[in-house]
Amino acid sequence: MIEREHHYQVNVKWTGNKGNGTQSYKDYERSYEISGGGKPVILGSSDPAFLGDAKCWNPEDLLVAAASACHKLWYLHLCSEAGISVISYVDRAHGTMREGKKGCFTDITLKPEITIRPGDDINRAQALHHRAHDLCFIANSLNFPITCQPVITHSQNG
Repeated sequence: MIEREHHYQVNVKWTGNKGNGTQSYKDYERSYEISGGGKPVILGSSDPAFLGDAKCWNPEDLLVAAASACHKLWYLHLCSEAGISVISYVDRAHGTMREGKKGCFTDITLKPEITIRPGDDINRAQALHHRAHDLCFIANSLNFPITCQPVITHSQNG
C-alpha cells in the first residue's frame, strides 16, 4: 500500500459557560459541540463520573466507537474482497478506563454480531477479523489491547 498522509480537522467548542467561566470546579458544565466539514454536530460532555451529562457522548465513548467503526470498515472491505456477503453487523463494544493519577484505557473488547449469506464460509469470515485488526488505523494507534470476539451466523433468508 502506498503511504499517504490524511488530515482530519474538527472543531470542538465548549458550550458550558454558565456565566462565571471556570471560576470553580462546579461552576461550569462540561458540554461541548464537535463540528466540521458540514457534518452533523455531535453533542458532547464528560463522563457523568466527572460531572458530565449522561445524555451526551463523552471522549471515552467516542474512542471506543472509533475503534469499533474502524475495525468494522476494514472487516466489511475484506469480506467484500473475499466474496463473503455480510448481511448485518452490530458491535456491542466495551472499553475499560482506569481512573487515577494518570488515567488510561486498559482495553477495548469488540463483540460484533455478524450475519453472512447462507453458504458463505464462517471460518473464513472469522479469520478475516484478525486481518481487519492488523489493518485498523485506530487499533494501530493505541497503546492497549483491542480484542475481538465475533459471533458469526448464516442468514435464515436465502
